[in-house]
Amino acid sequence: MPSHTAITPIKPSDSVVADRLSQLEEAVRRAGETLARLREDNDRLRRDVKRLEDERRQVLGQVDTILKDLGKLDLEAP
Repeated sequence: MPSHTAITPIKPSDSVVADRLSQLEEAVRRAGETLARLREDNDRLRRDVKRLEDERRQVLGQVDTILKDLGKLDLEAP
């Protein structure tokens, strides 16, 4: 008796599903990379904001000092 080996042919719909699965896996990989990059950008921007806030406080302190010094000057002519 001949042996019958069952070979399941690939149906066109199986190929479509496999292709779509590959596309989705690639999209998930790209999304993960994008998310990681955006997190790094967000961290960098937060550090920049902190630095700029510190600089702003320093400049405001300097301006206040200058204004106080100007207020101490006798600017009226005798």
